[in-house]
Amino acid sequence: MKGNVQTTKPELSFRRLIGTGMAAKLLVDIGAQIFNPFLPVIAAGLGVSVVELGRLVGLRSAMGIFSPVSGTLADRHGYRLVIRGALLLTATGFLLLAVSSAAWMVALAMILTGLGMGAFVPNLQAFVSSRLDYRLRARGLGMIEYSWALTGIIGLPLIGLLIAATGWRTPFFLLAAAMVVMSVVFGAMPGIQQGRAASSDSAQLPAPWRSRLAELVVIYTNRRSTYATILAGALSYFAAMQVMIAHGAWLAAQYGLDAATLGLVAFIFGWFDLAASVSVSLFTDRLGKKRSVLIGIVGSLVGYLLMPLLNVALLPTVAIIGMARMFFEFNIVSHFPLLSEQGVAAQRSGVMTLGATATDRRLTGWLHRPGCWSM
Repeated sequence: MKGNVQTTKPELSFRRLIGTGMAAKLLVDIGAQIFNPFLPVIAAGLGVSVVELGRLVGLRSAMGIFSPVSGTLADRHGYRLVIRGALLLTATGFLLLAVSSAAWMVALAMILTGLGMGAFVPNLQAFVSSRLDYRLRARGLGMIEYSWALTGIIGLPLIGLLIAATGWRTPFFLLAAAMVVMSVVFGAMPGIQQGRAASSDSAQLPAPWRSRLAELVVIYTNRRSTYATILAGALSYFAAMQVMIAHGAWLAAQYGLDAATLGLVAFIFGWFDLAASVSVSLFTDRLGKKRSVLIGIVGSLVGYLLMPLLNVALLPTVAIIGMARMFFEFNIVSHFPLLSEQGVAAQRSGVMTLGATATDRRLTGWLHRPGCWSM
């Protein structure tokens, strides 16, 4: 395999690695999606309008642009250190949000959680990739991505019950506490020697004082393939977001769906997402990562082309949106292990965080937050 770093990897079972990663990412995904259904409730509790809170959530999402900074830190100082720091940063933001009584406190909380979440996911993917052989990587990363779908299927409904029973602040206290615990758990996991100094390719890289800024965006090995992979992911996200942003208004306007029914539709789409992630974990290592990405791109393209033709009744419309979404998810989850093998291992976090900046659900999703474009 290209770009391998010869290191000794202390024993870490697949079950422990993936189980810990999935549990931690489920917490982060719940935190990322909690405002989707509960924005009005949280806004009322904070004493701000939905538009104002929407802008603040947009600020949180925009912090994902700083994700490459965490990648360079992880490549130099270790994945687990940055993962633990990201969890603690996110926990601090949630704790501050839970006790907020002023707009500036909410804004600071959003900045902290945005920076933490933007650093956590791609560095987790880099850490898992460093522990798994390339032939097993799609299985592992695909299983960790179950958390995104499980958030909508299980996590958010439980959050709704918790808010109804205790108030909107309680979930943020619990999420903060759980993330501190997960930071401790990651601290107890074995690490590996890494960083530029451990790589035989390090001589090819500029000296640190000359490259601190450049290394945020510059890939030094296999750059054409790496940038092409990142661009393919970004374009896939751009296409998918047009449907994800508009489908609620589309279904409400054309078929008269109310909030409860739209929630049921979102629940159904969660199962499409889960089917895609499960398929990646089962088949992508056998099919090949690049081939799986292409299958996902072609499948979602067919879905987009069929949408106008099947927009004749609610059932076929929901079905074709779900199919396009499923193929998109299959594409993008397959994209993660493919991207993890681009360039040299000493730049793995840098590559993953650069890719995350272009393909972050929160960063691309901030554009449709209420009030983000209001003057």
